[in-house]
Amino acid sequence: MRSVRARAALGATLVVAVALIGAGLAVLLVLRDNLIGQADLQAEVAARDVAGQLATGTAYDDVELDDEEDHPVQVVDEEGRVVLVSKDLRAVTGTGATGVAPVPTASVGATPSPGDDDDDGDDGQDDDSSSPDSGEVSSDDPEFSDGTATVDRTTADYRFAAVEATTRDGVTLTVYAGAPLAAEQEAVGTVRGAMLTGLPVLLVVVAGVTWLVTRRALRPVEGIRREMAAITASEDLARRVPEPDSRDEIAALARTTNETLTVLEASVERQRRFVADASHELRSPIASLRTQLEVAEAHPELLDLPGAVADTVRLQVLAADLLLLARLDAGEKPGGGTVELGALVREEVSQRTGDRIAVAVEVPEGGAFEVNGSRGQLSRVIGNLLDNAQRHAEGGVAVSVAADGRGVRVDVRDDGAGVPENERERIFERFVRLDDARSRDDGGAGLGLAIARDVAARHGGTLTVHRADEGGAAFRLWLPRPA
Repeated sequence: MRSVRARAALGATLVVAVALIGAGLAVLLVLRDNLIGQADLQAEVAARDVAGQLATGTAYDDVELDDEEDHPVQVVDEEGRVVLVSKDLRAVTGTGATGVAPVPTASVGATPSPGDDDDDGDDGQDDDSSSPDSGEVSSDDPEFSDGTATVDRTTADYRFAAVEATTRDGVTLTVYAGAPLAAEQEAVGTVRGAMLTGLPVLLVVVAGVTWLVTRRALRPVEGIRREMAAITASEDLARRVPEPDSRDEIAALARTTNETLTVLEASVERQRRFVADASHELRSPIASLRTQLEVAEAHPELLDLPGAVADTVRLQVLAADLLLLARLDAGEKPGGGTVELGALVREEVSQRTGDRIAVAVEVPEGGAFEVNGSRGQLSRVIGNLLDNAQRHAEGGVAVSVAADGRGVRVDVRDDGAGVPENERERIFERFVRLDDARSRDDGGAGLGLAIARDVAARHGGTLTVHRADEGGAAFRLWLPRPA
C-alpha cells in the first residue's frame, strides 16, 4: 500500500463500491415500494369489491369472490369471528383472525319470510326502529399488513388490505383481501442477484483501469526519480531530468526540477569560483607578509614594518568582506530600524579625511530621506561606492541624495573613464577588476561593488551604473521608503 498506484486503485474502487452499493440499495427500495404499492392497490380493490357486496345485502353464500387463488378473502365480524372465507383458503396469517372456518350465522342479505310477523301484530310493516335499506363501505384508507395464506395446499406471502363494511342489519364486518407478493419478491431477487453478480466484476474493472491509468500517468515520475538518483550519485549538476511532452502537472514538475537544477548548478559554480578567487586573493598578502617576517628574522634591520602593517590591514579588510558576503549568501536579513540617508551620506563623507579628491555632497536641506535597514551595511555600501569613485576619478567625485518616487536615490559620480556598456553588469560580479593595469593593492580585491549590490538587494533596492554627466561612471543606489 506504499505505492501511489495501489492507493489510487484502492481509493477509486472503494468510492465506486460505496456509490454502487448506495445506488443499488436505493433502486431495490424504490422497486420494492413500487411493487408493494401495486399489491396494496390490488388488495384494496378486491377488499372493497367484497365489502360493497356485503353492504348491499348480499348473503354470505352469494358473495362473488373472483380470483380466489390470487386474492384470498377472509371476513370477520365485530367479535372477531370468521363469517366468510375463500373456498380454497386453508390457512392464513397476518389478518385479524387466523381461523378459516366460517361460524354458522344467518345470511346478511336474508329478508323476513311472509309469515314472519312482528311481535306487535301490525301488518308486517317494520317499526320505526328498523335498520336502513342498505349498508355502507368505510371510505377511510384501508389498513395494510403482511402475511401468508395457504390456498389449495400452496403457501405464499401476501399483502392484505382491511376494509370495514356495515350491513343493512347494522353489523360491522372487516373484509381482508390479499394480493400475492411473489412478483415483488421475484423482481427484487432478480435485481439483487444481478447486482451481486455484476458488482464484483465492475469493481475489478475499475481497479484494473485505475491501476493502468495511474501507472501510465506516473511513468514520467519514475523517470524523473531515476535521473535525480543518478545526478545525486554522480554529483553532475549539468544533467537534467526528462520532460514529458504532456502539459500536465508532471511536465510542470519536470520543468521546475530542471530550473532548480540550473539555479543549483550556477550557485555551486559561483561558490567554487568564490572559493578559488578568495584563496588566490588571500595567498598574495599572506605570502608577502611571510616573506617580510622571514627577512626580519634573519636581518632585523631590514624589516619593512609599514609594508607588514599594510599587508595585515589588507588581510583584515579582505576577511571582513568575505565574512559579510558569507552572511549575505546565508540569507541574513538587514536589521530593523530607520536610517536617514542624507545624514548618513554627510557622516560618511566627513570621515573620509584621507581621500585624494574632495567629495562634493549634494543633499537638499530639510529633506526627509528615511529608509528601513541596517545602518552599518548601508554605510558600507556608500563607502564602497566612494572608494570605487576615488580610484577611477581624475579630478572630481560627487554624491547626491534625492527622492525618487516611492524611494530614495543616492548617486555617486566621478569624471573618470566610465564603465563600458557591455561591462556594466559584469563589474558587480565578485573578484572582477576591469582595469588590469592597476596593481592589486590599488585596485582592491574586486569585492566592493559585489557587496554593495548584494546589500542593496537585501534591502529591497537596486544598484545600477550608467554614464555620468561629467563623463565618468554614475552609480545609482535606490532604496524603498518605509511602508
